[in-house]
Amino acid sequence: MREAPQAVSPDEVTHRRVLAIALPMTVAHLTTPLLGIVDTAVVGRLGSAALIGGVALGAVVFDFLFWGFGFLRMGTVGLAAQALGRGERLSERAVLMRALLLGVVCGLGLILMQIPIKYAALNLSGASAEVDAALGLYFDVRIWAAPFTFINYVVAGWLTGLARTGHALALQIFISLVNMVLTTVLVLGLGWGVAGSAAGTLIAEALGAIAGLVLCGRLLGFHFAVSRAVLFDRAAIREALVLNRDIMIRTAALMLAFAFFAAQGARAGDVTLAANALLNSMVLLAAYFLDGFATAAEQICGQAAGARDRRSFLAGLRLVLFWGFGCALAASLLYLALGPAIIDLMTTSPEVRVAARDFLIFAVLLPTVGVFAYAFDGIYIGALWSRDMRNLMLLALAIYFLAWWLLLPFGNAGLWLAFLAFLAARGALQAVRLPALMARAFPAA
Repeated sequence: MREAPQAVSPDEVTHRRVLAIALPMTVAHLTTPLLGIVDTAVVGRLGSAALIGGVALGAVVFDFLFWGFGFLRMGTVGLAAQALGRGERLSERAVLMRALLLGVVCGLGLILMQIPIKYAALNLSGASAEVDAALGLYFDVRIWAAPFTFINYVVAGWLTGLARTGHALALQIFISLVNMVLTTVLVLGLGWGVAGSAAGTLIAEALGAIAGLVLCGRLLGFHFAVSRAVLFDRAAIREALVLNRDIMIRTAALMLAFAFFAAQGARAGDVTLAANALLNSMVLLAAYFLDGFATAAEQICGQAAGARDRRSFLAGLRLVLFWGFGCALAASLLYLALGPAIIDLMTTSPEVRVAARDFLIFAVLLPTVGVFAYAFDGIYIGALWSRDMRNLMLLALAIYFLAWWLLLPFGNAGLWLAFLAFLAARGALQAVRLPALMARAFPAA
């Protein structure tokens, strides 16, 4: 049961509005990996290589594990933005409550599955017994943060969908600062070691979830109540589950692409593996910036689609592509000019420096080639075109594997070219599909 929709026109889509969403979310995205980085850095002060390795691996495990549940944020952005565009205040509350319920269930599910997950992490790490012991201890504590982490995903997505990106950024900064302070106190002050680093992150996530729920409550006048009929509306639940399923499949395909890239680099030898990892870190840094514009697309295009406002949808699409491409080009030019200096800063190994310079051109090209994939993902999520996004991602993944196979004679250069083809295919396929989807979404235009 829903109230009668009263479509409202989105706010005017301007350069200022795009940047007002994209820039705060760029900073918010950049704070995400800080949790694991802070844990590793603080434990590094203890001077034990095994402890550093265990915590670093633990941070990677949770980054990888939680990344698969990114649909809790992305899906909530699209659904909340569309409810905002339709002017359905009750639906805005219902979107939040359904997503929170799903997030808590997913978090508790990971806690119940912690033994097999931990077993898999330890067996895949291939590390020493001392590192595995530290990894296991870190895992045992931090896994309890899963429900709070997913609540934070939902809250960030809901706030972003309602164009409250400043609030979302403030929460991310709050979590990061609390994590820094608590981890330092627990590890260095109280001597809790690895357990202290994980506990600091756990408490920071829990406090962030509480703060986020209080903030949502204030925005809603602490009127969270949603009737069972609305909360468990079959059509709405099915829409959310289909959207989240498609985003999860899309994310799994993306994770597979990165894992395959890393595995093939490892087969080429330690030096090539290290060079690829170094260059990939540069690529990921640029991706965090570009994700801010994808988030802007999710909110602006989602709100416009909810209001059935074709003009605003097209304006948002054009401005997101304009600013995204501009920032991607700037990143490419920066890496072209400063790439060798960045490589030298990140490693002292002469062999790795030479290998990284040999393949630097690919890291230079990736932001500019990949920006359209990021931007169109945001547009498709905001418009709730998740099925098409999923199918086109799987097709792009097939193109990636085919390109890699055809380029095998070119070694590591062929691997990088295949990855470029993967990103280019994602953006191109979604661009080609866009007119048909728009004709269906805006039939009266």
